[in-house]
Amino acid sequence: MVTRIALAGNPNSGKTTMFNKLTGSSQRVGNWPGVTVERKEGKLKGEADTKIVDLPGIYSLSPYSPEEIVSRDFLLNSRPDAVINIVDAANLERNLYLTTQILEIGIPTVIALNMMDVVRKEGVEIDVDKLSKALGCKVVVTTAIKGEGVSELTEAVMSVIGTPAEDRLRYSSDLEKYISEMREAIHGKIPAEAERWYALKLLERDEGAGKDLDTDLMAKAESIVVSMEEGMDNDADSIIAEERYALIGKIVDDSVDKGDRKKKETTSDRIDRIVTDRWLGLPIFAVIMFGIYFIAIETIGSWGTDWLNDYIGETVMPATADWLGNIGVSDWLSGLIVDGIIGGVGAVIGFLPQMLVLFLLLVLLEECGYMARVAFVMDRVFRRFGLSGKSFIPVLVGMGCGVPGVMASRSIEGESERRITAMTVTFIPCSAKLPVIALIAGALFGQSALVAVSIYFLGIVCVLMSGIILKKWRSLSGTPSPFIMELPSYHMPSAVSVIKSTLDRGWAFVKKAGTFILLACALVWFLSTFDWGMNMVDAGESMLADIGRAIKWIFVPLGFGDDWEFTVATITGLLAKENVVGTFGVLFGAEEEGIWAAIGTMITPIAGYAFLMFNMICAPCFAAIGAIRRELGTWKDTGKAVLYQCTLAYVLALIFYQFAYVIAGYGVEPWIVLAVAAGAALIYMLASKDPFKIFRRIGSDA
Repeated sequence: MVTRIALAGNPNSGKTTMFNKLTGSSQRVGNWPGVTVERKEGKLKGEADTKIVDLPGIYSLSPYSPEEIVSRDFLLNSRPDAVINIVDAANLERNLYLTTQILEIGIPTVIALNMMDVVRKEGVEIDVDKLSKALGCKVVVTTAIKGEGVSELTEAVMSVIGTPAEDRLRYSSDLEKYISEMREAIHGKIPAEAERWYALKLLERDEGAGKDLDTDLMAKAESIVVSMEEGMDNDADSIIAEERYALIGKIVDDSVDKGDRKKKETTSDRIDRIVTDRWLGLPIFAVIMFGIYFIAIETIGSWGTDWLNDYIGETVMPATADWLGNIGVSDWLSGLIVDGIIGGVGAVIGFLPQMLVLFLLLVLLEECGYMARVAFVMDRVFRRFGLSGKSFIPVLVGMGCGVPGVMASRSIEGESERRITAMTVTFIPCSAKLPVIALIAGALFGQSALVAVSIYFLGIVCVLMSGIILKKWRSLSGTPSPFIMELPSYHMPSAVSVIKSTLDRGWAFVKKAGTFILLACALVWFLSTFDWGMNMVDAGESMLADIGRAIKWIFVPLGFGDDWEFTVATITGLLAKENVVGTFGVLFGAEEEGIWAAIGTMITPIAGYAFLMFNMICAPCFAAIGAIRRELGTWKDTGKAVLYQCTLAYVLALIFYQFAYVIAGYGVEPWIVLAVAAGAALIYMLASKDPFKIFRRIGSDA
């Protein structure tokens, strides 16, 4: 029989690191049934029949986000054999809010008092015995990144399995009276071990807690709630929240000795005075992002990419071609394998070293606690544009992949803000876009990191502009939701956790290149090798060339429509952004010099940057579009979102190219009129209080 242990805790409490320590390499990642929230499972080291289920990071068990719904449904319905509650000891009072709710469910629980190294540095002492006695469960001191207390935690959680959970938490006598009344009302209708939890949730008017109760019982419950509100002179939500924090405050006061902490300024406090400063926070973030892209694109990452591209183009491809020729493989099959598969996929894989360096640096920033500060800093900026810092959390997630970035928008309470974030988060360069950025930067801009940084901040600007524009659409109007986020103390990241996260992201990139990108490159090779009569021809006479020439006029005003190769690369990039590089790899060869030389002679840097702008901002890959569909609810709304993305991309690329063309002294093209009109329309959309009234008027007239 398999034993299941749930791992629960707040975001930034060290839960992921602890999960990795408890399970090692025996992990499986998927999605919870019915929702696109990540589900991680693993076997507890040393216990072959014990499974650890990592619940999403949450602040409470209220059903306000998919993560909270997943966690409470698992605890209530699946009822694991035990719960390990990861608590950030440096933010004890905030973390115990979730702890009290978990304990009330009635499942044997062990608390991992994590990040104790930070607490000790701050001169704080926690009396573990008093804390354990007050909460009614075992408390184990841990520091996950150092492995401290992991074995003791394992022993503790295995020892509580099968034992009844203690019910020791008690609120004020006034509230306890109403809890008792509610428990009497629902007795026999609710599992006995979770009766107290249900009683409290019904007192909060939690609709999810009463969904299975009959109408008469819900009417009785409501009468108890009304009586409580009258007797305690406050609304139900506030009463329960205040009582929880009062209890938590008493527990913390009794078990924590802060010493002279209030008199001392911690290292985290001193760093935060600088990195979260009103004026310095954003420039510091810009400098850090430049440093990251500089290392990934111009130095360490570039050296690895140069070597790998040369190896694929100068060694792997010729050797494979010779071997295939020696064994008598036909020309078309040899071309498919060498030019289509190795050339196309190799051009994408060639950027893996830069990807790994970028992933490593981003994981370091996340693990040490800096990225939480970035969200805090960006809240000031986003709020001015109708969004909040919560919209920046999906942006940070989206830097790895647009799909989880879109999914992360679910944590935003406001519906309009959530929908706008889901529609715009893919403006931020994800890992799939980095090879395209690196390719254009290398071919036209001497591998300058400024290209990557400018595209990153262009994505942020597009999100902010969209916040202004889309908020004016009536169905998306609303005020920004409040932004509350725990700022964890700075700490040294775990080497194992950092390396594992980096390799996991890198492996996901390789798997995509070896599956979806491989098929796309094979299709590009086929279309670029045969004409409509199925005769092998030069690429310039192929079906792909004919398709590109038929539609390239669309991109002429953007500067890259004269060459069909850029048009077809843009179209294949709509399937997956890596296909832009894969398409060039098939057409020009996998060698870095071959692609760079071809691009460098075909378009100017201005046109190349316009090409980059359009491909970075326009509709994302099909997988991300599918995620947007799940968040927006209908294909009609998804179609509007994709149309908006492509229109904004076209307008910005058009304005940039036409005005840069004039400024660079190349002359004036007729398309400048279109660029001026597009710029005026964009300014109108940003400045007007109701720019969409003309569309409503047209609709009503029709």
